[in-house]
Amino acid sequence: MEHAIRDIIIVGGGTAGWITAGILAAEHNADNGKLSPTPKLNITLIESPDVATIGVGEGTWPSMRTTLKKIGISETEFLISCDASFKQGSRFINWTHSPDADLTKQPRDHYLHPFSLPIGTNEIDLCPFWLPHRQQVSFADAVGQQNQLSMQGLAPKQITTGEYQFQNNYGYHLNAGKFSQLLQQHCTEKLGVTHIQDHVSDIQKAENGDIRSLVTQHSGELTADFFVDCTGVKSLLLGEQMHVPFVCQKSVLFNDSALAIQVPYPTDDTEIASCTHSTAQTNGWIWDIGLPTRRGVGHVYSSSHTDQAQAEQQLIDYLRPSVNVDLDNLDIRKLSIAPGHRKICWKNNCMAIGMASGFIEPLEASALALVEWSANTLAQQLPANRQVMDIVATRVNQRFSQHWQQIIEFLKLHYVLSQRSDSDYWHDHRESSTIPESLQQQIALWRTQTPNKHDIQHTDVLFPAASFQFVLYGMAFETHVPTHLKPTLQQRAQQLFTENIKRTQGLKQILPTNRELLNKIRQYGLPHI
Repeated sequence: MEHAIRDIIIVGGGTAGWITAGILAAEHNADNGKLSPTPKLNITLIESPDVATIGVGEGTWPSMRTTLKKIGISETEFLISCDASFKQGSRFINWTHSPDADLTKQPRDHYLHPFSLPIGTNEIDLCPFWLPHRQQVSFADAVGQQNQLSMQGLAPKQITTGEYQFQNNYGYHLNAGKFSQLLQQHCTEKLGVTHIQDHVSDIQKAENGDIRSLVTQHSGELTADFFVDCTGVKSLLLGEQMHVPFVCQKSVLFNDSALAIQVPYPTDDTEIASCTHSTAQTNGWIWDIGLPTRRGVGHVYSSSHTDQAQAEQQLIDYLRPSVNVDLDNLDIRKLSIAPGHRKICWKNNCMAIGMASGFIEPLEASALALVEWSANTLAQQLPANRQVMDIVATRVNQRFSQHWQQIIEFLKLHYVLSQRSDSDYWHDHRESSTIPESLQQQIALWRTQTPNKHDIQHTDVLFPAASFQFVLYGMAFETHVPTHLKPTLQQRAQQLFTENIKRTQGLKQILPTNRELLNKIRQYGLPHI
C-alpha cells in the first residue's frame, strides 16, 4: 500500500484557509471539539505576512452554524468576537422595475429570498396551491414567516433559545477580518494546526506532476502529501503551477468591479437589518449589510456599462439619506472582479478552495457556502493514499462543475427576470445570447409549471427548488395556474397556509429585534444545549 496521506499544507489564510484548516482538523484530529491524542493529519497553514485578505465577504448561509459547531466554536463567542449579527435571507429591492416606473398597478418592488424553506416542504410542495391566490398574498408570506419578521428587524430566535438553534433558519453577517482572526486562534490553540507566516518563493514538483514541496524564504523547504490552494484570485498552486484553465463567465454575468465602504450608524440604537439588502442600480446593484457597530455597503457594477465615477456617485446617493457623516471623507475601496471559475478544483495532489477556485459576484453570498462545501468535501472524501486520489478528484470535480453551473444560472435568473429598461445593462442581461441554454429551457418550462425538485438533476445542491420559487414569484413571474389540484391536497395546503398565518402572528409577539437580542447575548450569552 502506498504512503498514507498524513501531511497537508494549506497555502493562504483568510476565511477560506482557516475554515479549511478547522474543518480538516475537526474531521480527522478532534472528537467532540477536543484534540485527539493521536491526530491523523499534520495540518500546516502558511500565509504571507504581507498579503492582506480582501475582508468584504460579510454574509454567510445557515450552513455556517454547522461549520462553527463542528469545529467547536461557541456561538456566543463568535457573535461577540466577530461583531456579527443575524441574517435571515436576502431582500431584493428595485430589481423588477426601475424606481421611476409607474407602479400604480404593481406591488411595492421588493421581495425576500429567505433561509427558511416553505412550511411543509417534506410533505407537500405548496407553490402550485399558492398560485391561484397570488394576487392576494405574496409567495414568501404564504409559505413562511421571515418576510414579515425581517421587515420589522426581528431576530430569528430568543435569548432562551440554545446556541445554533432557532425559531427561523438563519446565517450571519460578520466582520470578515475578525472572523479570520477568531478561526486562526481557535485552529492553532484548540485544533493543533501549525501556522507559518512566510513567503513561498518556489514550488517543487515531482515527475508525475504532483507538488512535492514549497520553498519558503525563512522556513526552508516544506514537503507534504497534499496541498490546498487558498491564495485567492492569484491561484498560485492550481492556476499558476498546475495550469488549470480559468473559465471566464463575463459574457453571462457582467459585473467586474465593486466599490466597498463602511459607514457608522446615526445612533447606537439604530435598528440592525436582519437580512442583506440588495438594491438594483442603473448598471449594477448595491449590497447593504448591518453589523452591530456599522454597516458594510458596496456597489457591484459592470465597467463595460458605466465608469467608476458614476458608480461612486450612485453609491453616495444611496447612502446620503441614511447617514449623518461627511461621505466625501469616507474611504471607498475599489475591488476588481474576474467573474469565472477554474475548470476543475482538484488536480493531482492539489485542491483549490475559495477564490483560488473561482468567484462570480457577491449576489446571494454563495462564496463562503462554496468554501464550506469544498472543505467538507475534502475532509470527508480525503483519499487514503495517492493511488486512489485521482478517483476521488474526478468525482469531486464533477460536483464542483455542477455547483458552478447552478450558481451561474441562479444568479443570472435575477437579471433575466427583471423588467427594468433604464439602461443597456438590463437589456443586455435579457439578450438570449447571454443566457445559458439550460436556463432558457427551465424558464420556458416554468411558464407552464412551478419549479420543483425534478428540475434539478443532481443531489447536494446549493440552491433547492424553493430558492427558484422565491425569486421567480418575488419578481412577478407568470406561471399558468394549475387546473387540476387534488381536493385532499388542497385541503392540506390550506391548513398549512392557515398555520403559517398564526405562527407569523405569534412570532411577531415574542421575538426581539436583532439589536435587542445581540445586546442580551453580550450580557448573558446563549444557553448551551
